Amino acid sequence: MARMHVCLIGGGIVAAAGLVAAQQPSLMERNKETVLALSSCPSSIAGGAAVYVLEQHGYLKVRDSKNGFTAIVQHTQPTTQEPQCMDAEGTRTVLPRILKVAELRAAGRTAEEIARFVSDAYVKGTFQPPARFGVDYMLSTENITLDQNGNVTTFPPHVMFYGPYLTNAQLGSDGTPASPAFVAGEGTPQALIIVPVPTGANHAGHGGK
Repeated sequence: MARMHVCLIGGGIVAAAGLVAAQQPSLMERNKETVLALSSCPSSIAGGAAVYVLEQHGYLKVRDSKNGFTAIVQHTQPTTQEPQCMDAEGTRTVLPRILKVAELRAAGRTAEEIARFVSDAYVKGTFQPPARFGVDYMLSTENITLDQNGNVTTFPPHVMFYGPYLTNAQLGSDGTPASPAFVAGEGTPQALIIVPVPTGANHAGHGGK
């Protein structure tokens, strides 16, 4: 599980180490990717969120935000997709990392080079962890990530809260999806508290534009 969720939300940082990053995710038709990105948002947010889509050389912003939220389909691995909808604090601190990782991958940088770049960027202050409590929604039913064995799998809708450097022990969690909440990327600036959405809940947007 640890590998799955470092891949899912770590921005292609540590979990990708040891893999060649030159391979690119398959590009999607723009409208299809827009709908997929917005499917991560609650319906009350989707209509006003900014949208980014992935192109050959990195992400392109195709819609400005009216409410401070940003929707994007992150690809921490070429075979994964992680639609997410982050608030203003995530847009300020998390989004720049996602955009840069995609840019470096498109330029043919290896996963090790990307990991070093991101680590150094946090040390230098180029990238910053969230400075306040905030939320990153992943309510899409099309979350595709990697399991503990590196196999492509789906992951159910959930909500993430910023918890830089937090650990599962501090949260009182065993770190598994069976927990009411657990920490992904624990102990790092990118750590997030994952809270699964109850089965049968349907709060996601439907690609409102």
